Amino acid sequence: MSDIVSVALQYEIGRARTARLRNPFFEVLAALNEAGSIAQAARDLGWSYRHLWGYLREQEGLMGRPLVLWDRGRSARLSPFAQKLLWSEARIQARLAPEIDHLAAEISRELTVAFNDALPIARCAGSHDAGLTALRTLCDADARVLVHLRLAGSVQALRERSEGHCDFAAVHLPCDRPGLAGPGSRLAKRFAALLKPGREKIIQFGRRTQGLIVASGNPLNIQGLEDVRRPELRLIGPDRHSGSRALLEDLLLQERISGRVWLRRLSSEPTSLAVAAAVASGQADLGFGTQAAAQAMGADFIAVVQERGFLVCDKAALESPAGEALLTVLRSAAWRKALSGLAGHDAQDAGEVRSLKRTLPWQLNDG
Repeated sequence: MSDIVSVALQYEIGRARTARLRNPFFEVLAALNEAGSIAQAARDLGWSYRHLWGYLREQEGLMGRPLVLWDRGRSARLSPFAQKLLWSEARIQARLAPEIDHLAAEISRELTVAFNDALPIARCAGSHDAGLTALRTLCDADARVLVHLRLAGSVQALRERSEGHCDFAAVHLPCDRPGLAGPGSRLAKRFAALLKPGREKIIQFGRRTQGLIVASGNPLNIQGLEDVRRPELRLIGPDRHSGSRALLEDLLLQERISGRVWLRRLSSEPTSLAVAAAVASGQADLGFGTQAAAQAMGADFIAVVQERGFLVCDKAALESPAGEALLTVLRSAAWRKALSGLAGHDAQDAGEVRSLKRTLPWQLNDG
């Protein structure tokens, strides 16, 4: 397959648009799948019928497999192979879209500095979360601060902040359920050495809901975490180094579900979007991720836990021009509107500055 796949990267300077990974071949397949006929797909694409018909024949020759079923008396439709290609493309997008966003942010940061040295830059690291992407987009539009967002799990983000690679580390924690994240929990153990009560502040930027991702219509009648015990289910979840993985392990322990029951059956993906894509495409039966990711991939969702999102920083970063600009954005009506548009997200208490000691009392056993 590698001999028919090539990658070319380019970017443009101009009006900001959403970064995306584009392939015209898959746009054609998607148009035909949506339209249900070559004639309508051609109109939707702005092509002639003859041009689209010839293009599909050419691609079938290249692939060595049929892409379209041309049964007499029926409208042309995608073959099972073409349907699988579309699902593969959805998974590719889910896996790589965050990296493309990160690359676009890197380029934007460098060029913005060149055009406007007075614009403060908030260097952030954080998990692959739709809320953080929305914050970066809003800050870019607001033109008060540029958010340079490096995508990383919560644990890695905190490490990067402690090493001086960023000023703000975004983390998500189930603060409203202290019993879940209490002393001895995997979450507490994972974050204890990386958070410094008394030296660091946290800014709440919103809340999100995590839970179980199942196929549309829930054909396997999955009801909750206890279904992890069903041996026939193919499980998929967060990367083992992420905070979300620690949260999942704590949730299962709370349900008294031993790791021996599920660990060998669990595959992992780096983002909730990729988890949702795997479930939606039939590659897995039950996933753990965010409600926003499930909705984006057309999967169903069973809520399990709500997390609060925080930006961890020190006092100097909080009082910097970038920090003050971030607080202004987070306390704005525009931010509440932006976050409320994402499934399972809201901006409750956004912009509130808290101490670690007041917010995370379970964290203080180690001093």
